[in-house]
Amino acid sequence: MMLHIPDVLSREEVNGLRARLAQAEWEDGRLTAGAQSGSVKNNLQIAPGSALGRELSTFLLRKLGTNPLFNSAVLPLRLVPPLFNRYDEGMFFGAHVDNALRPIPGSGQRVRTDVSSTLFLSEPEEYDGGELVLYGPSEEKAVRLPAGHMIVYPTCALHAVTPVTRGSRIGAFFWSQSTIRSQEHRAILFDLDQSIQALTQREGPKSSEVLRLTNVYHNLLRSWAEL
Repeated sequence: MMLHIPDVLSREEVNGLRARLAQAEWEDGRLTAGAQSGSVKNNLQIAPGSALGRELSTFLLRKLGTNPLFNSAVLPLRLVPPLFNRYDEGMFFGAHVDNALRPIPGSGQRVRTDVSSTLFLSEPEEYDGGELVLYGPSEEKAVRLPAGHMIVYPTCALHAVTPVTRGSRIGAFFWSQSTIRSQEHRAILFDLDQSIQALTQREGPKSSEVLRLTNVYHNLLRSWAEL
C-alpha cells in the first residue's frame, strides 16, 4: 500500500528544520548503502551518528509518534531513526531495493524493513527532476510532494530517484518494522480503522456498529500481530 500523508510538519517546522540542515556537514550517501544500492547511489547525507543528525532524527520521531495517519497505516513496532539526504544538480539514485534488515544505530537491534517513508523538505518549485519513482508490476508512479508531506510504501518495492537537473532536493527517509508483517493485512486494518473513525464521527463512539467494528479490528490485530 502506498499512502500520501500530508502535513507531517507545519510550514514553521519545515523552515526550522531547513535552517538547522543549512548548518550540517554532508557526506557521501554511499556510506549507508548496501552493495547493490551503493553502485547506483549519488547523493549526500548527514552522518547518522552526528549530534545534529541525532537531534533532528529525534524531533521527527516525536512528530511521527503523534501522527494518526502514519500510525494507522504502518502500525510501527520499531523504526530506524530518520536519516537526511540531499540531491544537488546531477545527483540521482538509480533503481534499487532497500535492505531487508537494517540496524538501529547504538542499540544492537535490527529492524525488518516492512515500510519505507520519504519526507519531502524542499518545495517542488525549488528543484527540477528528483522524483521518487516506484516501480509496480504494471505501472510506474512518480512522486513529488510539497515540503512537510510524506509518502509511505512497501520496502519491497523497486524504486529510484531521478536525476536533479536544477536546484537541490532535501528530504528525510527511514524504515519501519510493522507489527503486521503482511502488506495485505496492513491494508485491511488501515481501511477498517479509517472506516471506524468516519463512522464514529457520524454515529458517536457509543454506537453499537462502532463498537462491533472496533471489536473486529482488535480481534484481527490480535490474530495478525507479531511482537
